[in-house]
Amino acid sequence: MSSVVEQGKATGRVDHYLAQFDAARARRAAEPAWLAALRAEAIARFATLGFPTTRDEEYRFTNVAPIAGTAFVPATPGLQPPAGGLVEHLYDTGTAAQIVFVNGRHVPALSSVAATKGLQVVTLAEALASGADDLEAVLGRIATFDDFPFTALNTALFDDAVIVRVAPNAVIEAPINIVFVSVGGDQPAVSFPRLLVIAGEHSQSTFVESHLGFGDLADFSCAVTEFACGPSAVVDHYRVQLERPQDYHYCRQQTRVDRAATFISHAFSLGGAIVRNDVGAVLAGEGVDCTLNGLYLADGETLVDNHTAIDHAQPHCASHELYKGILGGRARGVFNGKIVVRQDAQKTDAKQTNKALLLSETAQINTKPQLEIFADDVKCTHGATVGQLDADALFYLRTRGVSLGDARALLIRGFAGDIVNRVRFAPLRERLDRWLLAQIPRDDVK
Repeated sequence: MSSVVEQGKATGRVDHYLAQFDAARARRAAEPAWLAALRAEAIARFATLGFPTTRDEEYRFTNVAPIAGTAFVPATPGLQPPAGGLVEHLYDTGTAAQIVFVNGRHVPALSSVAATKGLQVVTLAEALASGADDLEAVLGRIATFDDFPFTALNTALFDDAVIVRVAPNAVIEAPINIVFVSVGGDQPAVSFPRLLVIAGEHSQSTFVESHLGFGDLADFSCAVTEFACGPSAVVDHYRVQLERPQDYHYCRQQTRVDRAATFISHAFSLGGAIVRNDVGAVLAGEGVDCTLNGLYLADGETLVDNHTAIDHAQPHCASHELYKGILGGRARGVFNGKIVVRQDAQKTDAKQTNKALLLSETAQINTKPQLEIFADDVKCTHGATVGQLDADALFYLRTRGVSLGDARALLIRGFAGDIVNRVRFAPLRERLDRWLLAQIPRDDVK
């Protein structure tokens, strides 16, 4: 049988990953047939799509050539983050589980799960060993990869995953903390974090998902997160991406929200050279309430691209989006927010707002709101604003003895506070404040 490498259309370094897929087949011989078929379909799709270019409308302002042109090797298993490197991302008390993955693989020594009724947290291998019948219908079926080459790449090559099940009617009061860590070696490396959450009917749960990087070389984290929210489930989700200035990060976060469920997600992008977030939700039942908020901070030559898509597939649903960007130096930001209202999705209420704060004359933002409305009884609004720090407010603070740097920090914190203050998990909210203040661009402060 000819290999996938021979069958695929190799462009750029696509062939490099096709070869990795072929090499991984032997260690995956014990996987069930459905998962092997899903992986084969994914790598074939990646071979067809290739890496996106700026000629693709969805990547018009985002050049991923540095990612496509680097021969990233699979991240080395067994490497450890530096001593104390995870302190700010683990919690001594107040969590139902703390799960740590390093270079795409579970590290039991750094992980723990409290005995909590209605909560199951397992790895992919553990889930498959237990004969989990529901995985085939969910894994890779929410975050589909037909038009998402990086999602296809993750689906084909991820080695392990976090599988979280919240039982029907279970109320998990403490957050489930999941930390994905990239630890670089002596070559640029790639890892494929994967998270699947299945929230049962009438359940309630909170998730903190973090992505970190350590090492000297530029590494690539290609992550996929899937949420399946059952009827009347309530899911509160926080995603923190805090990698090094030289790292590349891709995230696909896709959610399917069933009847009368509530899904709230806040995404914080605070580090990296090129960061691309594809965040989507399908409102698949009546009475859904969905919130997708984001805060991104960029400086130097950083590029942060946020693409969101909310599909109102059923009537009587509401969606809310607020994305805020803080850009300094020669950083560039992209926000593309799409809202689709299907023909039968009457009584839709959708709101989308994007605000960007430019701290230098060379920072740039490209924003593109999109509304596709096929129903007539709807209420949809969108707005985008771009501005600089209020000169009068800066002057007021300076006249009261506040230094320029501190005055700017206060105003920037006020701008970001609209997102940060919505974080209900107090320890995370306090840490976000510290990280934000530490990373505020100060290159043009005199």
